[in-house]
Amino acid sequence: MTKAAATRYVEGIGRRKESVARVRISAGKGDVTVNGKKLDEYFSISRLRDYVTAPMRKLGIESMSVSAKVVGGGINGQAEAIRHGLARAIVSQEEGYKGQMRSLGFLTRDSRAVERKKYGLKKARKSPQWSKR
Repeated sequence: MTKAAATRYVEGIGRRKESVARVRISAGKGDVTVNGKKLDEYFSISRLRDYVTAPMRKLGIESMSVSAKVVGGGINGQAEAIRHGLARAIVSQEEGYKGQMRSLGFLTRDSRAVERKKYGLKKARKSPQWSKR
C-alpha cells in the first residue's frame, strides 16, 4: 500500500443551527478527534459524545478514524452538526448504508433555528405586560 492510499479519506459536511462541521473518515482504530482534541476533551458531556458517535454505533462500524473541524454555534449544535457530517461521509463511502441512515434520521438536516426578535416585543413572541392605565 502506498502512502497516498494509506492517507485516503472521505469528507462530509454537516450543519445544525449556526454550526458547520467538516468531517473526514478514514480507515483506522476508531479514534475521534474534534478540532485537534480527543472527543472526551472537546465534549465533556456524555450525551453530546453519544450524539457524535451515534451513526457508527447504530451501524456497528468500529474500524474508522474520524476527524472533525467544526465552527460556529454552541456545543449542542456542534455535536449534531458533526453527527450529520459523519452520516453523510459514511454514505458517500458506502452507498448501502443510505437507507438505514435515512430511516434513523441522520441524513436529514435539522433546519430549526432561533426565531428572530420582533420590534415592540420583548422576545420573538413574548409581548410586554399589558397595563390598563
